[in-house]
Amino acid sequence: MVKKRLDFIDLKYKPKNDLICLFRITPNRMSIEKAANTVALESSVGTWTKVAGSKLDYVEKLKAKVFSIKRSGVIKIAYPQELFEYDNVPNILSSIAGNIMGMKAVKSIRLEDIHLPKSILKQFKGPKYGIKGVRRIMKIKERPFVGTIIKPKLGLNTKHHAESAYESWTGGCDIVKDDENLASQRFNTFEKRLSKTLEMADKAEQETGERKAYLINVTAETKEMIKRAQLVEKMGGKYIMIDIITSGWAAVQTLREANFKLAIHAHRAMHAAFDRNKDHGISMMVLADFARLIGVDQIHIGTGIGKLEGKIKDIIEIKEEISKLKVKKTKKRLQQNWMNIKPVMPVSSGGLHPGHVPFLIKNLGKDLIIQAGGGIHGHPFGTKAGAIAMRQAVDAVMRKISLEKYAKTHVELEEALNEWC
Repeated sequence: MVKKRLDFIDLKYKPKNDLICLFRITPNRMSIEKAANTVALESSVGTWTKVAGSKLDYVEKLKAKVFSIKRSGVIKIAYPQELFEYDNVPNILSSIAGNIMGMKAVKSIRLEDIHLPKSILKQFKGPKYGIKGVRRIMKIKERPFVGTIIKPKLGLNTKHHAESAYESWTGGCDIVKDDENLASQRFNTFEKRLSKTLEMADKAEQETGERKAYLINVTAETKEMIKRAQLVEKMGGKYIMIDIITSGWAAVQTLREANFKLAIHAHRAMHAAFDRNKDHGISMMVLADFARLIGVDQIHIGTGIGKLEGKIKDIIEIKEEISKLKVKKTKKRLQQNWMNIKPVMPVSSGGLHPGHVPFLIKNLGKDLIIQAGGGIHGHPFGTKAGAIAMRQAVDAVMRKISLEKYAKTHVELEEALNEWC
């Protein structure tokens, strides 16, 4: 049998204007070199057998190149920028994370990170506001934002939904958002919910003297989504929320490029279908990269504590990826200069309560939105007290006072700690 040449491996190659992918692969009854070669050919100009056109000189120049292979299974592949339609995220992902995820050549394959070349970066607007911009909108200079998700996530009628939001805002929350699966159900239609809840936001602003924002979920078929966003803007809203994974990258691009004045909050519902298996799929790092590239202003990154899976070390790296202009490479991450693409505000949400606040700020810093659903609405004294307790926890950390000491003179925080800690 004639041994096939590994034409897509060039360990001497030095990437220049390439899109680079960091993969971790487990070969299936073949060498890691052969598996890596197969990944590169399938995701660029090759196929499973010989075809005449693949040997044309101009096609040869477009080959992806495996330029690094580690015995651990970590490989790096450089893709010539000409392989992509520069402003088309679905096209890029179809190329670098399409058929390769189902190939027999690998038992598993995981896309850990990407490096985007200038040619692609320049085609995208990135966040309209980013960290500095949303701080200006909300007039919050230094501390983390305090947010909540209306609970129960489904079932409340419009009146009770808006009342819960009002209690949250007057207790100290800056933002209130819909959960990922609240759209325009009969028991709580979009238009009525928007009108009534924004009315409560205005009332809370007048009473507290603070900015308050309602993050309503506009996720829907794209034409309907745009109509909903237009209505939010017309009625004076500050934010919209979209489920970026279930909506799809094309929908996220459509929303951002419609150029509303609204900040975009990105919920990552369904992300774990891609990133929970540590050996296969697409990492949250990559999902966050494309969300920043397209231009969301804030995105969920995990907590490292609470009810959701995820190690704090990995979450810190994701936080750095979306909130820094220049990102250094690590074992799981490639370097990236984001150029004109603004930093994104990280969001931690999922099973949080006031007792988690010191851990979150210590590990993720002050540029953070801390969201608690049950950890506010489940407070023994009710929603408003839960919001007060969460805000007290943030105030305590910002003043460098332990929660236990602060709780001695703040009964809402004391009750929260007794309930959950």
